[in-house]
Amino acid sequence: MKKVRILGVDPGYAIVGFGVLDYDGVKFTPIEYGAVLTEAGVPFPERLKAIYEDIEFIFDKFKPDCMAIERLYFTTNQKTAIDVAQARGVTVLSAARRNIPVSEYTPLQVKLSVTGYGKAEKKQVMEMTRQLLNLAQIPKPDDAADALAIAICHGHSIRWQ
Repeated sequence: MKKVRILGVDPGYAIVGFGVLDYDGVKFTPIEYGAVLTEAGVPFPERLKAIYEDIEFIFDKFKPDCMAIERLYFTTNQKTAIDVAQARGVTVLSAARRNIPVSEYTPLQVKLSVTGYGKAEKKQVMEMTRQLLNLAQIPKPDDAADALAIAICHGHSIRWQ
């Protein structure tokens, strides 16, 4: 069975979590995870540029076959929603420039895929992510753990031939 390299992304503009996994249809192998950070107080267009450049670096270094990203949903703070959507857009642009397929998953889909329960608590998702990847500890920051969970969700969604 062919393995696939998945880039999982937890979008944001202060912190963008990322996780790179290889998956062969049975086992996930973590390759790298972490976060792209931007500083508060920096003009927003510069923050978007920094995110874009760091995501470009991640694509160039790890050469994923596909990208999985959280689908946004916001009910309260519209300014935050718009800013996160813009940051998410530059991330999706990096994939589109390379003709890399992008799949979106809701938090409910991620929770269900990783824990088997769509209303799982964040700690449960993080612990199951740790276990599924056979890691000694839960990845930090939380955004990186979320990105890995999104990548796992995508792996479980792939149709193998």
